Amino acid sequence: MKQRATKIVATIGPASSTLEILERMIAAGVDVVRLNFSHGKAEDHVERAQMVRDAAATCGREIAIMADLQGPKIRVGKFKDGKIQLAKGDKFILDADCELGDQERVGLDYKELPKDLNPGDVLLLNDGLIVLNVERIAGHQIFTTVKIGGELSNNKGYGDGAATRHHRGRALWSSCAHDCEDRAGRGGSESAGNSRCLGRHHGGAG
Repeated sequence: MKQRATKIVATIGPASSTLEILERMIAAGVDVVRLNFSHGKAEDHVERAQMVRDAAATCGREIAIMADLQGPKIRVGKFKDGKIQLAKGDKFILDADCELGDQERVGLDYKELPKDLNPGDVLLLNDGLIVLNVERIAGHQIFTTVKIGGELSNNKGYGDGAATRHHRGRALWSSCAHDCEDRAGRGGSESAGNSRCLGRHHGGAG
């Protein structure tokens, strides 16, 4: 095949997770196969990575496998009325033991979050549209003050950031995301940004 400076990256999912389709994709010129770790279980991604290796062996091509490790989004719980409206200056509690939220508090699906935070940290809710300042932490409760308000509804995602004007983020991964990385990254992997390259595979080489 003629050498190209541009590489073709293809994301595979349920519709393309067969050996026949992967072989056709590789024959058509795909150079990198991307696995989206936001969906599926670790076992699914390990199986798909092996199929890529098998297809590469059949086609006699070198194919890279790229694992996109965004991971499952960490979310708040549900509200009694489905949603609330937060305003700047409101006091709001993230409570790991809360079953059904209200105007004053909401539950967390990641129960260890209170152990990961410190007073002064910044929490970003609803993809960063709502900003909370962490005032104090008491047991399973995180006491915050709303810096930027907005509507917060059931199961919205959240993350934390450094207390800077840019709200510099750091990822909070659940154990599932770590499991995916550990199991799918076996055999030596190389980090690159938010993705992890599992190496280039030629034929049946690991």
